[in-house]
Amino acid sequence: MKTSLPALLLSTLLFGGCATITSNEMQSVTLNTLTSNGDRVEQTRCTLKNDKGSWTATAPGNVMVRRSAEDLNVECKKEGMSDGFLRAISRSAGGMWGNIILGGGIGAIIDHNKGTGYNYPNDLPVRMGESVTVDRRDEKNPNAQDTTGPTAENSSVRY
Repeated sequence: MKTSLPALLLSTLLFGGCATITSNEMQSVTLNTLTSNGDRVEQTRCTLKNDKGSWTATAPGNVMVRRSAEDLNVECKKEGMSDGFLRAISRSAGGMWGNIILGGGIGAIIDHNKGTGYNYPNDLPVRMGESVTVDRRDEKNPNAQDTTGPTAENSSVRY
């Protein structure tokens, strides 16, 4: 028992917060396009970009994007409508903080470079004719009281 306890403590310190082990480089996000009134827009062509790549998709739908420390920019187009733009803020994941707190500096560097230490908001509601910013910290947790700042709905700019 004495030999396994030090090994367990060492492995916890080295890998406890490592997002590379606990997370994937890819993240599935839900892409929706809406009118300024909030009505759903079908069959919209969207391009999602960050420093790790570019992805095209048809909204509404789910898209796999590569995680990054950089924000995710989304542009959606539909004939007869003004383009919609969205910026999804990249936020550090819990595994990244675990690396920093537990002294896994090498793990934090790896997670940063691979993007596994970051997350985007799960829902990307693009409003056609507007530019919006969404932030993961603004996503509502059904078990917690909402004490965050402005949501995507009231942080939009009309074109």
